[in-house]
Amino acid sequence: MDKFQTSSLVLLLVFYGIYFGKMLGQKKKGIRTNQIAKGEKAEELMYIEFIMKIATIGVPVYELVSILWGINQASENMRIAGLIIATVGVMVFGLSVYTMRDSWRAGIPERDRTKMVSDGIYSISRNPAFCGFDLTYIGILLMFFNIPLLVFTGFAILMLHLQILQEEKYLEHAFGIEYKEYRRRVFRYLGRNCRAGR
Repeated sequence: MDKFQTSSLVLLLVFYGIYFGKMLGQKKKGIRTNQIAKGEKAEELMYIEFIMKIATIGVPVYELVSILWGINQASENMRIAGLIIATVGVMVFGLSVYTMRDSWRAGIPERDRTKMVSDGIYSISRNPAFCGFDLTYIGILLMFFNIPLLVFTGFAILMLHLQILQEEKYLEHAFGIEYKEYRRRVFRYLGRNCRAGR
C-alpha cells in the first residue's frame, strides 16, 4: 500500500467518522439527523434526495475500490494536489458540522425546528458541509484518477448541488427575511458579497 492509499483511507475514515459520529451523538439526544428521502416530502424533493443518497453511497464504494486496487491514471503532482484538496475537504466538513451544533441535518427536515447558523465557517460559505463533500470527492478523484470514478464523482457533485437548491427553498420558507439577508451577504459556495453591507 503506497502513501496515497494510506492517506486516502485515513481521510475517508476521518470524514465518515465525523459524519456517523455526529449522527450517533444527535441520536442520543433524540435528534433524527438522517432525513434524506424520508417522510412525506414533495415528490421532486423526495426524488432528488433519493438519487443523491444513491450517488453519495456509490462514490465512497467506488473510491474504496479505486484505493484498495490502486486504480490510478494520475501523475504524482496531480496526486499530491488531490491529497491537499481532500485534506482541506475533510477539515471544512468537520468544521461545518461542529459549527452547526445540533441544527445539523442530512436532508431537509420535515418538522424539526432548527436554528439558522450564519457565523464561523458559515460566514464565508452558505454550504460548507457540501463544499467539504465536494472537495473530499475531488481530492480522492485526483489521487486515484480513473474514468468510472470521474463519472461517479461528477454525478454525486451534481446531485449535491441540486440538493442545495432544494435546501435554499426550504431555508427561505423556514427563516424568511433572516435567510434572505444571509443569502445576500454570503455566497452559495465560497465568499462574501462586499457590497451587501451598503
